[in-house]
Amino acid sequence: MARAGQTRKQSEARAATEARILDAALEVFAANGFRGATLDGIAEAAGMSKPNVLYYFPGKQEMYVALLDGLMETWLEPLEAMRSDGEPVEELRGYIRRKLDMARLYPRESRLFANEIVQGAPRIEPMLSGRLRDLVEEKAEVIRGWIAAGQLVAVDPVHLLFAIWATTQHYADFDAQVQAVAGEDAQRFETAQATLETLFLNGLQPRD
Repeated sequence: MARAGQTRKQSEARAATEARILDAALEVFAANGFRGATLDGIAEAAGMSKPNVLYYFPGKQEMYVALLDGLMETWLEPLEAMRSDGEPVEELRGYIRRKLDMARLYPRESRLFANEIVQGAPRIEPMLSGRLRDLVEEKAEVIRGWIAAGQLVAVDPVHLLFAIWATTQHYADFDAQVQAVAGEDAQRFETAQATLETLFLNGLQPRD
């Protein structure tokens, strides 16, 4: 029992150290991209020596992939939560709000994802063309059903989702620009939410 308890504590300590390193790596990758990030910079951000960091991760590639794998799980949740049996406008409203929440709560993760995409998605292309594409097609079929039922105007569902991604993630990926132009507005996400809901939802509701 004592040995089991010691093993558990060692596992917990290792997990905590790995999380510390990954959080530091996220900060460095989000600021500099994969190519611009260095092991020395990650070690400094983690408050550890470079050899100590390498004890837990063989290199920055492994840290980067671990971050992206975890990010994709989080990134898919807002779309997965869209229900086929819900009221269309409310389901889309909820999706817009969840995506803005992601931009507000996870700006570093959003910039990490954006950097990977700009580079051509060399490390997550299989996820994009596999799981993400399948999920988008599943939800696009839901939206097509709403359109066929006369509950939404006719739009291309995939490009509708692209438009929601572009406008919501803008507030994370280009936050410096948003604050430079609009000022350091603490309510910017609430204002953005109201604006995007008006644009998308009013535009999608059928007119007599």
